[in-house]
Amino acid sequence: MEIKEEGASEEGQHFLPTPQADDTGDFQLTSIQKSPSEPQLEFILACKDLVAPVRDRKLNTLVQISVIHPTEQGLTRYSSTEIVEGTRDPLFLTGVTFPSEYPIYEETKIKLTVYDVKDKSHDTVRTSVQPDHKDPLPEIGRSFLGYASFKVGELLRSKERLLALSLRTSDGGKVVGTIEVSVVKMGEIEDGEADHITTDGQGQKCALVYECTAPESVSRKDNLPFLNAVLKNPVCKLYRFPTSDNKWMRVREQMSESALSFHVPKELIALHIKEDLCRNQELKELGELSPHWDNLRKNVLTHCDQMVNMYQDILTELSKETGSSFKSSSSKGEKTLEFVPVNLHLQRMHVHSPQLKDALYDVITVGAPAAHFQGFKNGGLRKLLHKFETERRNTGYQFIYYSPENTAKAKEVLSNINQLQPLIATHADLLLDSASQRSADSLKNSLKMLSEKTELFVHAFKDQLVRSALLALYTARPGGVLTKPPSPKDSAEESCPPGPSSPVRRQDSIPHHSDYDEEEWDRVWANVGKSLNCVIAMVDKLVGSDAGSEGSGGSKNGEKDPSVVDSAVTHPAEDWYEQLYPLILTLKDCMEEVVNRAKQSLTFVLLQELAYSLPQCLMLTLRRDIVFSQALAGLVCGFIIKLHTSLHDPDFLQQLRTVGLIAQYEGLLSTYSDEIGMLEDMAVGISDLKKVAFKIIEAKSNDVLPVITGRREHYVVEVKLPARVFESLPLQVREGQLLRVYPVLFNVGINEQQTLAERFGDVSLQESINQENFELLKEYYTIFMEKMPPDYISHFQEQHDLKGLLENLHQNIQAKKRKNVEIMWLAATICRKLNGIRFTCCKSAKDRTSMSVTLEQCSILRDEHQLHKDFFIRALDCMRRMPHRECTEEYQMQKVCFQHATADGFPQALQTSRGNLWKGRHLRLPASK
Repeated sequence: MEIKEEGASEEGQHFLPTPQADDTGDFQLTSIQKSPSEPQLEFILACKDLVAPVRDRKLNTLVQISVIHPTEQGLTRYSSTEIVEGTRDPLFLTGVTFPSEYPIYEETKIKLTVYDVKDKSHDTVRTSVQPDHKDPLPEIGRSFLGYASFKVGELLRSKERLLALSLRTSDGGKVVGTIEVSVVKMGEIEDGEADHITTDGQGQKCALVYECTAPESVSRKDNLPFLNAVLKNPVCKLYRFPTSDNKWMRVREQMSESALSFHVPKELIALHIKEDLCRNQELKELGELSPHWDNLRKNVLTHCDQMVNMYQDILTELSKETGSSFKSSSSKGEKTLEFVPVNLHLQRMHVHSPQLKDALYDVITVGAPAAHFQGFKNGGLRKLLHKFETERRNTGYQFIYYSPENTAKAKEVLSNINQLQPLIATHADLLLDSASQRSADSLKNSLKMLSEKTELFVHAFKDQLVRSALLALYTARPGGVLTKPPSPKDSAEESCPPGPSSPVRRQDSIPHHSDYDEEEWDRVWANVGKSLNCVIAMVDKLVGSDAGSEGSGGSKNGEKDPSVVDSAVTHPAEDWYEQLYPLILTLKDCMEEVVNRAKQSLTFVLLQELAYSLPQCLMLTLRRDIVFSQALAGLVCGFIIKLHTSLHDPDFLQQLRTVGLIAQYEGLLSTYSDEIGMLEDMAVGISDLKKVAFKIIEAKSNDVLPVITGRREHYVVEVKLPARVFESLPLQVREGQLLRVYPVLFNVGINEQQTLAERFGDVSLQESINQENFELLKEYYTIFMEKMPPDYISHFQEQHDLKGLLENLHQNIQAKKRKNVEIMWLAATICRKLNGIRFTCCKSAKDRTSMSVTLEQCSILRDEHQLHKDFFIRALDCMRRMPHRECTEEYQMQKVCFQHATADGFPQALQTSRGNLWKGRHLRLPASK
């Protein structure tokens, strides 16, 4: 009985179900023993003495790989090789790899079908799903030559792990050639020379003798189980390419989805809801306002409550998503998914060369962060924010204008208040606990922590904004009058009472129907510091008296307030708690008075921004939240991947904690039509990533996904590491040092729409973005050279001429050349040499992104790993047959999308026609000068 082909798997993306015990019948399946992080099986193919169906025809050969599970009767197409043209002895550069997750056993059968491709334009590798057909669809543009099959166990047990199989026709009679199957491992290289190999595939020879193993550092990085929680559904490809000295290099390419696509947006939305609910409550607690301001507040609260409800609905819908771990481009416009990035993937290339160290090259590919559901009719964030601020600055008497900087400052102070007040209260209680235990050392330590936090608290209010906001709020009260009355009694005199029975005089947070004293805030604010001084003086007095040196203690603090200390120490030395308690109570009361006044005044500042233009203001906030969520998901993914691939590099860890990391975004959007708005969104979203810091913590459970804390103006992403790995980090990092990231964006439009923009439109947006971000990149380079150790810098400068690369990048930005892809390559090279995180983005992270990433990978193989010059184009063709980043029924190979590249106006460097790319040395990344 002939086995019929059934619905095909998307190139290993959807694995066959693992058989259950009751499904196997009499089968005893033998697993392939491999490391969990290594592919279970990898092999390469070559054909010999193929028989052409027509005499004198030069064959264009392709091999289709299919899998027959031992418990199934159906056949599933798995992958295919590239097309080798013009030879009857093709040696294929594309291998076959089965990831660790794939259910393959020694009893699994592999079928190899060889085709002669007559019309390459119709060849799509045939890996798309065919649910309505039991028989294979007609093979358009190619003809069947022959097939062979084998069991995995036969290959693994064969001599030198090599099988030579006869290719037979469909009736099983005639032999039409031989196909060789050779097992390979990533850490092995072929010792044979790749001589006599040409780009047309004629005369190819290869001996397969294995040697060497992969360096421990690379395999150790890949073995980290943490990555399994972050990366999902890997799609792997294996290649072998000849080097310039006629040896073979091995290249494994992996594309993975990320669970962070949905995890990060859900974390952020929950924070937004919490922050907005807190703000709404503060608006309600603002107190009595005049009718004008009270009506505005009610209107703001109505709209803010609606926004919170919408965020809650979106979070509920996202929590229901349990299918794919990424958002496809067809879902760009879905409202419930607008916080989720489009096509977020890791593109990894692992290179093993005969004489060079193994290397990993990672690029995060993602759709440009943009609010697609909101649309781009009125532009993107960059334009909309500028317009909003301009109109608000010119508003009439109904509102008070505060600059974006002042508004951000108000949010920052409010956040500091909410963080520091409970911390100070906690340290004050610890101080009292130490006093009750009569522990001098513990008392000193508790006092030190209390002093540090209180000083931060006092410093938070050293800003004219709070004073001006108090005045503005007073005028908004019913009956507020601006006169200056006689100064009342300074409450600082009452902040250190002689005993616990003397309470501190407290006033209402803001006077309502009384004259406003402009200096009163200074006194209230200063009372916190004076109360702290009283606590310090008392602790010194108690500790000094207990040590028998009471005189020195009094002398030490006499400079601060001797009368306070002398009057305070009137109880026996044993009553430490009783003597400190009233002073701590006074400190808390003074703090609460400051907090009440400051919170209300700064909340009034935020009311101005919200009240100016409802609902436009909230819609802008929503749009910015959406774009930032998409950008942050990609950044967190990139940071985690970079951290795990560089954990054992002490220079990287030194750079991480001393300088921070550069995150370089390569944008491929045009400056035409809707993509102008996308670019404006993207520029603001990436710039907002400066508000993010990372902190590495030890994982206490199996939940290793990152945790995000903070508010809209400042976020901290806590990355979890297993205990063993965490203990190997530098002390400062283990103690919670915040790690910074410096995002930069360089955009070069490359499609036909950019051609229209350059001829008939405006490219000033792209030029401005590139110039602004070059200054940011140069600033990072300056910090890098200043803060890294001198011995590292001297070695670094010997290896990399970054200064020359930066100058070259600046010249190319200033040149204003059309579709200047040199900008992309220079920025990417600088990023890699600075141990940065690479991102590539276009509208959907498909066509343009794929072309750019594959070209970058082949350029790296050429420039860093000695790829044979005659194989550059062929290597590029092989990699561009990698599947798209979308698992849909239209799942096709990238090659299909590139067939029209020349007609679409792409730069020569990104076209797939067999142009003279290698000889066009101006297209290369420039050498150091």
